Amino acid sequence: MRALTPDTWHPTPMFVDSHAHLDDPDFNADREAVIERARAAGLRYLLTVGGGTGPDNLEAPVALADCHEWIYATVGVHPHDARHFAEHHAQQIRKLAQHPRVVGIGEIGLDYYYDHSPREIQKRVLIRQLELAWQARLPIVIHCRDAWSDLTEIIQAHWKSSGLGGILHCFSGARQDALKFLDWGFQVSFAGNVTYKKAENLREAAREIPLDRLLTETDCPYLAPIPYRGKRNEPAFVIEVARTLAALRNLSAEELGEIAVQNFERFFGLDNAFQLLEVPRED
Repeated sequence: MRALTPDTWHPTPMFVDSHAHLDDPDFNADREAVIERARAAGLRYLLTVGGGTGPDNLEAPVALADCHEWIYATVGVHPHDARHFAEHHAQQIRKLAQHPRVVGIGEIGLDYYYDHSPREIQKRVLIRQLELAWQARLPIVIHCRDAWSDLTEIIQAHWKSSGLGGILHCFSGARQDALKFLDWGFQVSFAGNVTYKKAENLREAAREIPLDRLLTETDCPYLAPIPYRGKRNEPAFVIEVARTLAALRNLSAEELGEIAVQNFERFFGLDNAFQLLEVPRED
């Protein structure tokens, strides 16, 4: 268990962005200001996820997490880049997985919507990274688009028995797609697209995911939620995702945010070092 000391404090930090690409070039001009706005908005934790800028830049999220006590990182090769995966990338993932700020392997998975890499290569690289995650005893962060059947088959054969679970990031499937993964110890994370007018299928799934398996994310700089759609997304906007999920569950945004924070802490085995301070009431 890791004891955390926040480097910047907010009076009531109660939200989590469980999937952000802070190393993306879109943040090069104002990255530290983006991080400061996230803390000012009430984020208690932020997970900066590997893979977004390619397999030759695996250390970038770790370097960011190293500079901020409330930010954690993952490492992994995105399915879009599976065709570029080489054994030296596997060795780098193995090395970075030992870093104290790294809490998972990802984002890894399958993407049959864009097919930027051949499907057989995607599957092979996913299985290789599952092996690395198992060796490191770290959970996984999964990207899946239009590939639920193959993903389910691979996770059942190569990951289920690890007992380490994972996160279905930016969930885009149907309710039934999530059920087996819930049984296998996965969390389900929703991003800004759950706020979109035509995303009723996502909201339907979000209504039925058990509250203790629910996470919030931005997937920034992509998928900015309403009312920011069309703009660059950033971690502070995760509050809009929490608002939408909260309305589906008859909760306040703060209540939903705190639930997601607790789920994040529990899933990654973090000490709850950011307990809210009790302020004496004035009579």
